[in-house]
Amino acid sequence: MASAAFEDIAETFEFLDDWEDRYRHVIEMGRALPELDDAFKVPATKVEGCASQVWLMPKITGQGRDAVLTFEGDSDAMIVKGLIAVLRALYSGLTLEEVGRVNAMAELERLGLNEHLSAQRSNGVRAMVERIRATAAAPQ
Repeated sequence: MASAAFEDIAETFEFLDDWEDRYRHVIEMGRALPELDDAFKVPATKVEGCASQVWLMPKITGQGRDAVLTFEGDSDAMIVKGLIAVLRALYSGLTLEEVGRVNAMAELERLGLNEHLSAQRSNGVRAMVERIRATAAAPQ
C-alpha cells in the first residue's frame, strides 16, 4: 500500500533502465526538497544509525484514527537526501494507521533500491523507516 506520489516514483523507475539514471533521479528528488532549518537540526530530530547526518522533522495533523503524518527531512549527503524524498513520497499524507501497515522494505524493493545501496545506506534507510513508524505508533 503506497501513496500516489510513491507510485509515480515507481513508474518513473520502470522507464529508467540504467542505475546511473535512477541514482541521478533520486539525487534530483533530494535537491528538490527544501532544506530543513538549522534550528531543527538537533539531537531530537537526528536519526541514529545512518552513516550520513540525517534529520527528520515529523508533523502530525489531526487526532485519533484520522491523524495524518507528514515530515520534513534533510541530510548532508545528496543521495541520502534523495532517499528522504522517496520516504516522504511513501509516507507523507497517510494516516498514522496506514503508516503502520506500509511494508517500506517491500515497497523500496519494487524500486530495486535494496540491491543497489551499500550496507551502510540500507541500514540508514531502515533507521529512518523505524523513526517514521515509531512516530506514527506513539500515543498522540
